[in-house]
Amino acid sequence: MSTDKKISRRNALKRMGTVVVSSVIASSGMFSLASCEAKRNKRIIFYFTGTGNCLYIARQLAGENAELLSIPQMVKRGKYDFEADEIGLVYPIYGHMPLYMVRQFIQKAKLSAKYKFAVLTYGARKCDSVEIWDRISRKAGNAFDYIGTIVMVDNWLPNFDMNEQIKIDKHIPENLQKIMADINQQKHWHEPVTEEERQQHQGFMQRSGLDPEVGFLMKSEKCFTVTDACIDCGICTYVCPRGNYELTSRGVKTSGDCEFCFACIQNCPQKAIQFRKSEDGSFPDGTEKNPNARYRNEHISLMDLKLANNQKL
Repeated sequence: MSTDKKISRRNALKRMGTVVVSSVIASSGMFSLASCEAKRNKRIIFYFTGTGNCLYIARQLAGENAELLSIPQMVKRGKYDFEADEIGLVYPIYGHMPLYMVRQFIQKAKLSAKYKFAVLTYGARKCDSVEIWDRISRKAGNAFDYIGTIVMVDNWLPNFDMNEQIKIDKHIPENLQKIMADINQQKHWHEPVTEEERQQHQGFMQRSGLDPEVGFLMKSEKCFTVTDACIDCGICTYVCPRGNYELTSRGVKTSGDCEFCFACIQNCPQKAIQFRKSEDGSFPDGTEKNPNARYRNEHISLMDLKLANNQKL
């Protein structure tokens, strides 16, 4: 007895269509894409950048899908509440400490995430920067699961020649790859600090006389001067994360609390912004290693810095 079941031409075409559509979806990866979208974590990365180092690192950690947010822009807009699966923060250490604006941000922020990581950039010595950030962030109720550092070109003009700094191989790609792997695996880890590094930081604080609760918070008008070489291009008015520069009818003027990030002096195309000499010999004294050498991260454009720090928006 025959067991064949006859089907109509219409049903046969419908079945063939279903098979073809299924094959196309499978071959295009749409099934796997939908699966990945369902599992993909939302990642937000906050950053502070003066010469592009931290913006470059933040971009690498973000990949294609994370949201990058400028700390100066968030502070300007008064935005401090954020929620995501993963929240990261990238900032430069000055004197082994976080900038004052970064401190302000973390003290006011409410960061809700199952995994939080921080990457601190430095150029010469990191000392106990990891422990300093851990104390500050924990006190603010924003403890981080992962805190690591990465050495970059040192843009500290008083002590370093930018032309010499960019020649040094600091193994940035290799170090960055390790950090990326750690974070993608949601590793819980704080970079170890030695007793020698703690002592080095204490010695620096004694020599500099800086307030450990404030760090490098200066006054722009006391630290910088604008010379006659200025052509009123206005770049400084865009790249300063505090908006301290103003283009007036009598040229560029500067005043206000200064993070000492050097975004202004490093990005001035005419080298018209210079350090003001300290009259009383206090730190910093206004000296510079090489007044003719300037630096911006090779992967970051001037427009990138303008968009990151522009306080006119």
